Amino acid sequence: MYLLEEIMENSVILQPLLRDCSPASAPAAAGMLFSPRLLGCSRTCSRVLGLSLGAAALFAAGANAALLFPSWDVTYLLRGLVGRHALLGSGLWGGGLMVLTAATLISMMGWRGCCFGKSAPCCSILTALLASGLALLGALTCFITSGVALRDGPLCMFDVSSFNQTQAWKYGYPFKDLRHTNYLYDRSLWNSVCLEPSKAVVWHVSFFSVLLCTSALQLLLVAVHSVNSLLGLFCSLCEE
Repeated sequence: MYLLEEIMENSVILQPLLRDCSPASAPAAAGMLFSPRLLGCSRTCSRVLGLSLGAAALFAAGANAALLFPSWDVTYLLRGLVGRHALLGSGLWGGGLMVLTAATLISMMGWRGCCFGKSAPCCSILTALLASGLALLGALTCFITSGVALRDGPLCMFDVSSFNQTQAWKYGYPFKDLRHTNYLYDRSLWNSVCLEPSKAVVWHVSFFSVLLCTSALQLLLVAVHSVNSLLGLFCSLCEE
């Protein structure tokens, strides 16, 4: 008899707990986890990411534009004496235009501008994937091109008399075929090998290093945007 009374008392105590753990309470728990505040946080993050990517895109475009005018002299570009890595313009159309377009899409999603204000979650995630892919392709192209440019060195006029025993100068990539010496670590070669343009190595290394770091930052921001987009998608689904 005493055991039966104890079981009845325990069942009365457990009834509220069982009610809270019922399947009907699952949406409420999900709503608490993915609250409107968390959704607003995701949109704010999109705005910040969009502005950051846009600024990085403009920075990359400016660095690549400077590489087209060594020592701020336009005659080298007119004479076709600008390196092929700078002429490729990966900082202009890759890390610049493509990333800037993606940054605009990301910012519009964050501010819920244009057609994104009432778009479905599937449409939003497709737009986020498009923006991420566009920025990833542009930033990765710029990153690889900058790395190759730093490895090959600048296009400049150098003395080839050591090869044919006659005094001669020509334009080319004097550091490309160096096997035992890395010009990036031997600064004594920077002013002794390239005769024209003046400070060609400093100009080349400085701006391509800026492009390399800027594109690496863009890749990091794209990764953060991808995580933020997935979080925003889950929040949008739970909000509905």
